[in-house]
Amino acid sequence: EAPAGELDAVLGGGGWDVRVSFEGPHPPAGPIRLGRNACYVVLAVLFNEEDRVLLVQEAKPECRGKWYLPAGRMEPGESIVAAMRREVKEETGLECEPLTLLALEERGPAWIRFAFLARPTGGTLKTLEEADAESLQAAWWAGDPSALPLRAPDILPLLDLAARYRRSPPHPPTLPQELPCTLLCLRLLVAFANDAEDLWVLLGTAGTPHLPVVACGTSPAELRRAPPRPALRLLRDCLPPDPCPGPLGLLGLQHRAGGPGGGDGICFNMLLSIPPGSARAAPPEPRSPAFHWWRVEEESLRGRILQRLHAAATVPV
Repeated sequence: EAPAGELDAVLGGGGWDVRVSFEGPHPPAGPIRLGRNACYVVLAVLFNEEDRVLLVQEAKPECRGKWYLPAGRMEPGESIVAAMRREVKEETGLECEPLTLLALEERGPAWIRFAFLARPTGGTLKTLEEADAESLQAAWWAGDPSALPLRAPDILPLLDLAARYRRSPPHPPTLPQELPCTLLCLRLLVAFANDAEDLWVLLGTAGTPHLPVVACGTSPAELRRAPPRPALRLLRDCLPPDPCPGPLGLLGLQHRAGGPGGGDGICFNMLLSIPPGSARAAPPEPRSPAFHWWRVEEESLRGRILQRLHAAATVPV
């Protein structure tokens, strides 16, 4: 039996209840908490009708006078989108609404940045006369941003990504869903397609069939590791070592401020593909009875998964 509702929600960029039990190693004992064992950062790319990009001039002593995209840390009790709107308002004076996540950037569970493409909806651009501790001013910039003294060049690839998305969106609009999650975890849609485009999805077998969910640890060593690592470790343990899974991509995520136990956890819905390998007509047999491959026969669902795989139609991580 396939988890039809879960698959439909995940493929549509939605969320799904996180199970109490997880695949792989035991989850951390305590919840994820902002400011204690996690830092979430939001960043926004906005363009006006003349295709100028919104930049802010920094007021912080260590980078005063340099330019950057509106960005800042989430605060406890905020949703991800609310944090993005607040930072844009504080630093630029403008109201905005998100259009899609552009990228998920991470340095381990202790630092995760959500880069959005957004559009202005109101407000007044901040001027030098309104300078404060948040920023000196904001401006719509028409030239090459690399010609400016930038706080850091890491915004340049995001600007390129935003420009490409506006020309030809590689993935559907993807925004956080407000559903609770105590821990930082990954829900995995692991797919295998052969040369004839027969398709299988890896399911967990504990209880009702479900997409596997693995928790990210919060020990000092694990906080420095990339969130995808627990997923790759799980697949290494349950599948033969060859072939290795393909690149990870984000289908969606869920978060609710002040979730169970006051946690600020996030569940990331990730898509992975297992390359067919030489002359392999079926997926590699799982090593553990905790998993099995489910063959996708329903044509509409099969087509949606294959489209996501072939077009790499996911938010890059």
